[in-house]
Order: sequence, then C-alpha cells, then structure tokens
Amino acid sequence: MSEHDNRKFPRPSQLAHTFSIVARDPESGEMGAAVQSHWFSVGSLVTWAEAGVGAVATQALVEVSYGPLGLALMRAGKSAPEALATLLATDEGRDMRQVAMVDAQGRASAHTGARCIVDAGHETGEGFSVQANMMACPDVWPAMARAYREAEGDLAEHLLVALEAGQAAGGDVRGQQSAAILIVKPVSAGQPWTGTVMELRVEDHPEPIRELRRLVHLHRAYQRMNHGDELMGAGQTEEALQEYRTAAEMAPEIEEMGFWHAVTLADLGRVDEALPLFREVFAKNAGWPTLITRLPQAGLLRDDPEMMHRILALAS
Repeated sequence: MSEHDNRKFPRPSQLAHTFSIVARDPESGEMGAAVQSHWFSVGSLVTWAEAGVGAVATQALVEVSYGPLGLALMRAGKSAPEALATLLATDEGRDMRQVAMVDAQGRASAHTGARCIVDAGHETGEGFSVQANMMACPDVWPAMARAYREAEGDLAEHLLVALEAGQAAGGDVRGQQSAAILIVKPVSAGQPWTGTVMELRVEDHPEPIRELRRLVHLHRAYQRMNHGDELMGAGQTEEALQEYRTAAEMAPEIEEMGFWHAVTLADLGRVDEALPLFREVFAKNAGWPTLITRLPQAGLLRDDPEMMHRILALAS
C-alpha cells in the first residue's frame, strides 16, 4: 500500500467550504455571525455566539469545538486573537482550518490554513472579519469587507449585505444551498435564553441568502408585534396598536398579525375597527373563527356574546 493510500482524508460531513462574517456593531454592541455555503444546514456547524462574549465562525475542515471553546476562552477574559491563537497552538489540523473570532470589545482575528482549498483567504477590519474558502474567485472576501464597511442599518443588515456581496462576487464555486445568521446582545443577563437577538437558518434552498433576507424581514415584523405586547402590558395602548399595525404592514401575508391585532381591538371594545381585520383573516383561513371562540375561556378576549356574534357572522 502506498503512502498516499495510508493518508487520512476528511469525511464529507467535516467539510464546510463557505464564506462567512463575524462582527461587532460599534453602536449597539451586538455581535454576530452569518454564513452561506453549498452544504446542507451550514449554520449548525459554523456560527457560534454568546451575549456579552463574542462570535465565532469555524469552517473549511470544520473543528466544531472552536465555537464553544473559543467562546469559553473569551468569557474567561482572553481577547479574540488570544483565544484563537490558544486553540490553534494545540490543533494538529490547523492547516486545514479556517476560523474567525470577534470579542465584546470588537477585537477580531482570523486564520486561514495553508491547506484550505483555493480560492481561500480572509480580511479583518475594525470589529469584523470576513473569510472564505473554495470560492469561485479571490474577489469574494474583499467584496464582503468592502460591503460591510459601506453598509447602513443595524448589524443584521450589515451581515446580510456582506453575504450578498460575497455571492455577487462569485461565491462558493459549487453554488448555493444553505445560509444562517446569529446575533446576540452586547451584555449577558446571566440567562442564556435571553441573550439571542436573532437566530435564523435556511437549511436547503436554491437562493439561501435571498431567503435569509426574507426571514430577517419577517423576524423584524414579529419583533414589532412583540414590542406591541410589551407596550400593552405597560398600559400604552395607542403605541401598542401602532406597533401591531406596522407589523401587519410589514408582513401582510402573515394572517397571525392581523388576527391578534383584531383581537386586541375587540378586547378594548373597539369592535368596529376590529371587524374588517377579522373579515380579512377569516377569508384566508377557516381555522381562525374556531380559535376565537376559545379565547374568552383562556382570558385572552372579554366574554361578550353580542360581540362574538358580530365577529362570527363574518365567517359565514
């Protein structure tokens, strides 16, 4: 048997040839990572982040432990460059890794191993790093860096713009399949389940970045709904109703938006305002009239038979 036959080759499931970005927003302090690849469910391998700590992207011949271990080192006080250097120092497979990290102070660092499949490279800047391997051309990561620097809006918008620029510059030489975005808060509240701002994945899609942008838009609409609920709880009724209206305008295809807006209006006694909204959602889905009859018992709608009769009359 030849020396070549004795070599250890990576399994396909270990490979994540892709382009990604890690970044910290200097205004909000939020940190996040975003990625696209011609590989199924790339977000389950590549993107890692923790509120108040940092973000990591681990790809190429993926060593998933760079995610949780990198975050643990940063949580313990190491900077992103120090955390990455510590892990690389003991990794015999470092030449086939591509890893980037950014910490809560915006310090970024990246590594592209000498054996990463060309075109491969990275670029770090103030508060961010972009990296790519097995690309169609070497223009991908410079285009991502340029787009990130020039983008406007929140961190999610910056990350999306960078991915879009990478794809427009050539992207993965194999094409597209999956994408993901993960954003966390600048400070930890000590409860991990409260630290995530956004976590969205497109597991398998012919245009995953476009689909990811759609999901981010939908996420923002639901955030407006949730903010409306918070305002209602604080007694700020008109402000809450405005949030519900905005959410419905952002995502008119989502029946849920109009339904709960209508329920809130009805519960406030503003039935005439609620009826057109009920009519619209009832026409789209016959399940909503059934659901509304169950809400008074759950304490989510006042028990008013006359009002219920007016609402249910729309279903027929």
